[in-house]
Order: sequence, then C-alpha cells, then structure tokens
Amino acid sequence: MTIANGASLSSEVDLRHHSLVAIQMPADWTAANLTFQGRPGADDVSPRVNETLQNVYDDTGAEVTVTADADRYIALTAGVLDALTGLGRVKVRSGTSGLAVNQGAARVLTLVLAALV
Repeated sequence: MTIANGASLSSEVDLRHHSLVAIQMPADWTAANLTFQGRPGADDVSPRVNETLQNVYDDTGAEVTVTADADRYIALTAGVLDALTGLGRVKVRSGTSGLAVNQGAARVLTLVLAALV
C-alpha cells in the first residue's frame, strides 16, 4: 500500500475476509504516527472501491492511533485489532485526522493480513 509523495492518506486496501495484524514501515518514513479511515463490509461480495470512508475511532471516542517510526515492524495491539475488525476497506493516514503529515516522497507500507476463517 502506498502513500503518495506530498500526501498523507494511502490508497484503499481490501480487507474483506482478512484482518490487519501488523504494518511494516519503510526506512525513509517522514515522522508521524498512523491513523485509519475505513468502512464496514467484511462480507461484501463487491469491493465498492472509492466510496466514502470514515475516520476510525474506538469506543471511548479516541481516534485509533498506532505509534510508528521508520524501519519498524509494528504488531498491532488487541485494542487496535478490535477497532479495525469488520472493516471491508481501509486507508492508512500519516498523522491524525486533525493534523495529517504529508510524506516527503512516495512511501510503501507493507500491511500484514491474516485470513479470517
């Protein structure tokens, strides 16, 4: 998945029938934590690309945030896993919805998925 040069939001990733479990960060990451946009639909037959996605919050009203840095493999915590469960499509953001951080070049993040049974 890529965040384009000068952008803060990635392309969409299809999570249907999968769970996001980890993120591998690039070595040249412009410093920022990660947040997410998504929409439900893990059981959708059609991926419905480019429909509106919403910022992802937990049940306390906090934006779901992953502490990130360059050149790291980040195993997602149980709280993040729970918050992302059920999303059919997801985008990853550099920074937060209130303070997005544009990347200084195109950045490729590797999303590690586990198949749902």
